[in-house]
Amino acid sequence: SLRGAVKKACRFRPGTVALREIRCFQKSTELLIRKLPFQHLVREIAQDYKSNLHFRSAALLTLQGASEAYLVSLFEDTNLAAIHAKRITIVPKDI
Repeated sequence: SLRGAVKKACRFRPGTVALREIRCFQKSTELLIRKLPFQHLVREIAQDYKSNLHFRSAALLTLQGASEAYLVSLFEDTNLAAIHAKRITIVPKDI
């Protein structure tokens, strides 16, 4: 072996790391959307139905958890539809 030789980094095939990250995020239960922007969105949508609504912090966290769980489920199904069509990239018709 040569002195001072640097070992070449292991390179994964395209998409391997992305799939690993997807599995990791699907398993995690932590919230991925930032809390404040989500809170602003909920309040903005609620304004359309009734003004001066107040939300408990636990209610907002519950809404966020349910929303993220729904989105994960939606994108899982979307990804399966793309794979079934022999595509890697998801398109709007997969949803």
